[in-house]
Amino acid sequence: MIRLTFLFCLLGSCALAQVQEITVEGQVLDALSRKGIKSSIRYKSYPTGGISGRFNDSTFSFTIFGSSKYQVTAEAEGYIPLTIIVDPKESVNNKIQRNILLTSTSRAIVLDHLIFEMGRAVINSKSYSSLDEVVAMMKDNTKVVIQLEGHTDNIGNAEKNMKLSQDRVEAVKKYLVSKGIDKNRVKTKAFGGTQPLSNERTEEAKALNRRVEMRVLKD
Repeated sequence: MIRLTFLFCLLGSCALAQVQEITVEGQVLDALSRKGIKSSIRYKSYPTGGISGRFNDSTFSFTIFGSSKYQVTAEAEGYIPLTIIVDPKESVNNKIQRNILLTSTSRAIVLDHLIFEMGRAVINSKSYSSLDEVVAMMKDNTKVVIQLEGHTDNIGNAEKNMKLSQDRVEAVKKYLVSKGIDKNRVKTKAFGGTQPLSNERTEEAKALNRRVEMRVLKD
């Protein structure tokens, strides 16, 4: 484990203290295609902002010390800026790997890792961290208005599928509003099973079709 040693003195008494050194690295990617995006990337200690740096690339790598958290922000033309918080507690072997997924302002993206209970509009708690990233994006970009679009597979009763897709996007909206997002900034629309990504009958295809997408209406 890499540690830096410092000598601290207070009221005539001195002691050695070790500070852990951690490398933070990652990429800025298109949230849909997962291709790298050349971006303006800024980082600073959080919440004080005392230590900072900047990159103009699709990748970033910098070193942090001690237990302070860091804030990393990526901006690129045609995308919504996004800020993530890096916590030294996340480190494995003195490294933290974090990618930043930017949302295009011109198309809808699927909200990854959004899980509902089977046949219901109840969000699994494992999905909260993914939704919290949407909350952070909207708090960082206060003029952004989004539309949540609900989709189901195209198996079964069409009316029930339509209602389920509507109930699910309303559940996501309710979560965002509970985290401080103005309800007028979150629109919803249900499609049921009318817009499948795949017409195959496999379980994988059905899972692909069951989704919530986010579209930016105003930025």
